[in-house]
Amino acid sequence: MNTRGARLLLTALSALAMGAPLLAQAPQADAPAVSLAEVGIDEKLGQTVPLDIVLRDEGGKDVTLRSLLTKPTVLTLNYFQCAGICTPQLMAVVDVADRTGARPGTDFQLLTVSFDDRDTPAVAAEKRANYLREITRPFPREAWRFITGDAAATRRLADAVGFKFMRVGEDFVHAAALIVLSPEGKITRYMYGVTYLPVDLEMAVQEAARGEARPTINKFLSICFSYDPAGRRYVLNVTSVAAIVTILAASVFGIVLIRGGRRRNGKTQEPR
Repeated sequence: MNTRGARLLLTALSALAMGAPLLAQAPQADAPAVSLAEVGIDEKLGQTVPLDIVLRDEGGKDVTLRSLLTKPTVLTLNYFQCAGICTPQLMAVVDVADRTGARPGTDFQLLTVSFDDRDTPAVAAEKRANYLREITRPFPREAWRFITGDAAATRRLADAVGFKFMRVGEDFVHAAALIVLSPEGKITRYMYGVTYLPVDLEMAVQEAARGEARPTINKFLSICFSYDPAGRRYVLNVTSVAAIVTILAASVFGIVLIRGGRRRNGKTQEPR
């Protein structure tokens, strides 16, 4: 292949790569019609959540969001009957909480809020106990709260942090992300997917303590999962991942061809 041909190939592959996230979002034939306008994350970095939102604690007592945000807070939005991505995400929270150098209850706290108004405080208390048992390091009980609320209150919180979800039958289609809040309720960081690095969490809570909002760098995992309505779970979209890997490999090959062509052209133009 000559240099011009390699350039054309690289251009086409680059265009395809930019379209890969859209391909990954294409629904299966039997999937509900879901668009990014309805489901996903609309980042609200630097904005402040309404601190007057009234929710319910594990004992059924009304609590305001203001009373819950006593320190840098890592927020997750889930529902407790979820058969899909919620459990892997919360287990990832267990893992990163076990391994981070940040001190739970001092440097940060965890807050899990259910957006399903069918979830009760009793269910929340049970979930809290189950996940706290999975943490092997000393971890204060008050450092991870499981909170419920009525539909209007939890929707208000979800809207404030840009978390868009949609009910499908008895379940919900939603994304997976950690949303980091300062003690004043300022949104300072989004961490996507179902795996989190301890160093990222440490940096995020330090930024939250200072009230510094940082732009999101890695959103890759948000395009690698698609909803499987038959199995009622999120599954790895193997087709999109394979496409991205193939595109990257072909792009590298095209770059090598272009550089090789330039070297050969430079040698042929040298005087004998």
